[in-house]
Amino acid sequence: MTHSETDRERRGSAFLTGAKSRIGRMMVVAALAGIVPVSSDATQPRPVNHMVARKAIAAPSGAKALCVQHSWACARGGGAHLSERAAMKLAHKVNVSVNKKVRPISDRAQYGVDERWDLPTRRGGDCEDFALLKKKQLVEAGISPETLLIATVLDRNRGAHAVLVLRTSGGDYVLDNLGNRIKPWRDTGYSFIRMQDPNRPDRWVAVLAGGVFDA
Repeated sequence: MTHSETDRERRGSAFLTGAKSRIGRMMVVAALAGIVPVSSDATQPRPVNHMVARKAIAAPSGAKALCVQHSWACARGGGAHLSERAAMKLAHKVNVSVNKKVRPISDRAQYGVDERWDLPTRRGGDCEDFALLKKKQLVEAGISPETLLIATVLDRNRGAHAVLVLRTSGGDYVLDNLGNRIKPWRDTGYSFIRMQDPNRPDRWVAVLAGGVFDA
C-alpha cells in the first residue's frame, strides 16, 4: 500500500468514525476493517473518468440478499450494443421518469427497519429503491447490467445516500433521485464509498474517492 493510499484510508476512517449517519457507523466496520484484495482484473488502471476499485468489500447490510431477490441486479453479460449517446439518452429518460413517479419514503417509515433494499412500493421508496428501479428498467431496455452499478456515497451534506452509476467508455455517470441531470461522478461532489464490482456485480468494491476522500 502506498503512502497516499494509507492517508486516504486514514481520512476515510477518521471521517466515518465521527459521522452521525447510518453509513458512517456502518463503514467503520465494513469499509475499513473488512477489506480484502480484489482480483487482478478489478485492479487494472482505468481512465481518470472512471472510478477505480481499491479493495473488495462486503455488500451493504440491506443488500446482502439482493442477488437472490432480484437476479437482474447482479447479472452479467447480455444487453444491446448501444452507442454512448443512445445509452445516455435512455438513461436520462429513465432517470426523470422514476424520479417523477416514485415518492420518497424512508425504510423506517415504510418497513420499520433502518435498511432494506428493494424496489419501490406503491407508497414509494428510498434512494436505494430508486436506484434499483432505474437499473431494472435500463436492463429491460437493453443496457448491459454490469455497466449499471449501484454505489453508496456521502452526499454534499455528508449524509448517507445511494445512486446508480452508468459506466460508459467515456466515464462513469450518476443517476440520482435528488436531481434529474445525469452528471459525471466527480461533478456530483459526493464521497463515493463503495459500489458493485463491474467485473462481478454480485460483489462489492471500495472506491473511497471524491468529496472528503479527495480533500
